[in-house]
Amino acid sequence: MNKINQPVAEPDVPVVDVVSTKLREVDPPLYMSRNRVYPRRVSGTFRRVKWMVLAVLLGIYYLVPWVRWDRGPDAPNQAVLIDMPARRAYFLWIEIWPQEIYFLAGLLILAALALFLVTSIAGRVWCGYTCPQTVWTDLFMWVERRIEGDRNARMRLDRTSFNLRKAVLKVAKHSVWLLISVLTGGAWIMYFNDAPTVLPAFITGQAGKTVYLFVGLFTATTYVLAGWAREQVCTYMCPWPRFQAALFDEDTLIVSYQNERGEPRGHHKKGQDWGELGHCVDCNQCVAVCPTGIDIRDGQQLECISCALCIDACNTVMAKVGLPGNLISYDTERRQESRIVGTDATYRLLRPRTLLYGALCLIAAGLLLWGLTHRTTLEINVLHDRNPLFVMLSDGSVRNGYTIRLLNKVREERQLILQADGLPGAALQVTGQETTGRERVALLANPDGVTTYHVFVKLPRGEIYDETIPFSFTLTAATESVSAAHETVFRGPTK
Repeated sequence: MNKINQPVAEPDVPVVDVVSTKLREVDPPLYMSRNRVYPRRVSGTFRRVKWMVLAVLLGIYYLVPWVRWDRGPDAPNQAVLIDMPARRAYFLWIEIWPQEIYFLAGLLILAALALFLVTSIAGRVWCGYTCPQTVWTDLFMWVERRIEGDRNARMRLDRTSFNLRKAVLKVAKHSVWLLISVLTGGAWIMYFNDAPTVLPAFITGQAGKTVYLFVGLFTATTYVLAGWAREQVCTYMCPWPRFQAALFDEDTLIVSYQNERGEPRGHHKKGQDWGELGHCVDCNQCVAVCPTGIDIRDGQQLECISCALCIDACNTVMAKVGLPGNLISYDTERRQESRIVGTDATYRLLRPRTLLYGALCLIAAGLLLWGLTHRTTLEINVLHDRNPLFVMLSDGSVRNGYTIRLLNKVREERQLILQADGLPGAALQVTGQETTGRERVALLANPDGVTTYHVFVKLPRGEIYDETIPFSFTLTAATESVSAAHETVFRGPTK
């Protein structure tokens, strides 16, 4: 018998799925604890720019509600105010009514286009310098350094067991954080209430529940996001990093490490020839100052907010070892690739992407400006009576009723003339006025408000040629070259 074809008895051992076992061993956990970031203090050009931007933005936020603007008697004199009860928004000399919300939409569109343009030119400079999360986090970290010390001191403090000194420092830090958060929430509600009025009411407990609710809400969010969450907001909560790379191209300025110059990295000893190593001395100062805790030498990363603090840190080290600066710098992908092959590429600011975004910004800004300069101070809204649609009078004529609302956007009473254009032989009558049968009637518009009238339009039977006759109510100011019109219809019986 051929033994080669005989089945071989296998030992009675359990079968193990080696592949599945290995996969289970290397699967990352669904939740990983946070690796706390301890940014070190740094000085330099970009750090000074960030301090200046922070001071300007915080100054605007906290002080603007206290700026006054004279709009005349019985008008709010706060320069920037969103008056929810009065349904008005005031921006210096501009007063926005509810039906003009398209101005706000246009402003948001312009801001988005400007952000696209800036991102295509210089990467995430919005995130690194002007984003509210960055501004308040910088302020909170400055407070933390002033109280607990710089990076190494904070790390030692957190590693030590709880004691009186640690308790005092932590309580002091969080107390200042809470104070800043309360001021932030308090400043926010002043944009919706008169600042000199709401502040004493808030302190004495006489403000409304809504005021305390929003102050508490903004206090909590500022304290949590700027004090505790910090870089996690940029990495996990903010959607901008997920799609901002789509706005980049090979000519976008981003914070970059010059790999061809810095590698191979290594610690340099005094007297050692630089030809053996790259210019990166592997001091990790770029990592120590990063507010998100990344290593810029690993290339462009989602967590990088382009704050450029790593540039300041690296330039400081380069100066100490006698090497030229900008080993880390704002650079483009095109220029980096050109240096690798020994050529020099110039930076291109004007390119299809930036020209398109720039043109869209100009169009949006132009439309907004045109809308503001051509906005009317007088409007008329007309609503035809539904029940009945028309009334047959004893003299054979037909009468329609309309509810007319006059929107007077100036703070003065206006004398207006109303007439029906496109209805020959029409006679107007205003409910409450004794005069009847006039082709034109006089109306009075209340200052800065809406005035409502009920108007009847009578038309001889012989002038009615259709069930629905289009015409316009025209409103003209008696002493100004201002007018408004609204198209509507006159309804009559079938012939």
